[in-house]
Amino acid sequence: MALANNLTAILNLLALLCSIPITASGIWLASKPDNECVNLLRWPVVVLGVLILLVSACGFIGAYQYKETLLAVYLCCMAILIGLLLVVLIFAFVVTRPDGSYQVPGRGYKEYRLEGFSNWLRENVVESKNWGKIRACLADTNVCPKLSQRFITADQFFSSSSITPLQSGCCKPPTACGYNFVNPTLWQNPTNMAADADCYLWNNDQSQLCFNCKSCKAGLLGNLRKDWRKANLILIITVVVLICVYVIACSAFRNAQTEDLFRKYKQGWV
Repeated sequence: MALANNLTAILNLLALLCSIPITASGIWLASKPDNECVNLLRWPVVVLGVLILLVSACGFIGAYQYKETLLAVYLCCMAILIGLLLVVLIFAFVVTRPDGSYQVPGRGYKEYRLEGFSNWLRENVVESKNWGKIRACLADTNVCPKLSQRFITADQFFSSSSITPLQSGCCKPPTACGYNFVNPTLWQNPTNMAADADCYLWNNDQSQLCFNCKSCKAGLLGNLRKDWRKANLILIITVVVLICVYVIACSAFRNAQTEDLFRKYKQGWV
């Protein structure tokens, strides 16, 4: 009995440690400039990580002090939390699977089409009634000013592959418009305004730029997709470990109960 409880305590400690990368991933997502402006997807991973931490702590206490009722509650709650985390992972994978990016000839970065992203993301982020607030929030970030600090010449800018989807969509006009580069956020003398409706929306006013463009909406979705894909890799590994820990903990708990019943039987209690 003691051996099984000690094993369960160790497994609960491991589950508690697993909550750290989950919570850290959620905090990282919430701290990104694009996620700061989109409240829809900010905190679910953080909340799940904190709940897993609390439930694991309860399980550790229950195993350490031989509280079978607390252990049973832990196993039930952990099953629910793992299920919820799997739902979040599957949902995030499905809605971020479509990729609206396309390669531009002669450019190291990609540009983005709004139609290339999932309907759910379009409807709940960029086509929602909150877009005005999201747009104003994006304009207040340092996403675009960073480009002017990093790139001096057109060759440096055009060859860069480190430009984010948000910067590609919001901080410059579409390449098809034929604008001439002055600096990363200042472009002049377009040669093909009819190529894209966004060509007419570009404004050299640093508070306007292309924040009203469809390409900016697409760039925001591209950033969200990129961030969630990175977080998903960490979450998938953590969920696999949690499931393994949970299965072993269930087995240890069941064996402990069996041993306890057998001990009572030998002593003539049953």
